[in-house]
Amino acid sequence: MAHLKETEFKEQLSRQGFSRVYVWQDAAGTFYPEHTHERLIAHIILDGEMTLSMRGVAKTYHVGERFDVPAGAVHAARMGPEGCRYLIGEE
Repeated sequence: MAHLKETEFKEQLSRQGFSRVYVWQDAAGTFYPEHTHERLIAHIILDGEMTLSMRGVAKTYHVGERFDVPAGAVHAARMGPEGCRYLIGEE
């Protein structure tokens, strides 16, 4: 069932114009300090959780949830206690 959902998410991102769609996985507690991307980046959580800090607000995302990081937006991310596996769409 989870694989079916993953396939559906990949298709959704491709239909929305994301040219590169792939799965990424980070270990528990992995931290990415503040950084930016040149393009819009979509993230869909497949397993675990990720806390995103952007514009002074930290929010934790769980399985099935999506968040987008606009091009040039300064943000940081920390993976949950069980790590995080997520789908990335790059515009």
